Amino acid sequence: MSDNKTQPTAVDPADFVASVEPQRRRDDARVLLDLFDDVTGFDPVMWGPSIIGYGRYHYRYETGHEGDFLATGFSPRKANLVLYIMPGYQQYDEILARLGKYKLGKSCLYINKLADVDLDVLRELIRTGLDDLDRIWPVHPA
Repeated sequence: MSDNKTQPTAVDPADFVASVEPQRRRDDARVLLDLFDDVTGFDPVMWGPSIIGYGRYHYRYETGHEGDFLATGFSPRKANLVLYIMPGYQQYDEILARLGKYKLGKSCLYINKLADVDLDVLRELIRTGLDDLDRIWPVHPA
């Protein structure tokens, strides 16, 4: 069904977060666990060794390629927090202008520390991304 290398695992996201270093990153990851739980209403699931995902969706491209992937989530990496908002950040300029300090990757949002961003705006961004994704491909609990 899916060619994605990143697949759900049985690792408990809370256990994963408890092992995150350094302490500041671990503290921010705990805040993000609560924030994503609250905004999405989904239980967290580890995707691969380091991504905490919320919800899942099934996609099918015109090429015939299809698979399942996390609907939204984050990874507390050593260098920064990486947030995954599907279908991407292209249409969210107005929200991002209010977010605070961040960097954009191809499909990721990089934040050095949560103190650099407005958490209410981050909530809005997560919710908007999830709603937009659900209009393209229905989002379900993982």
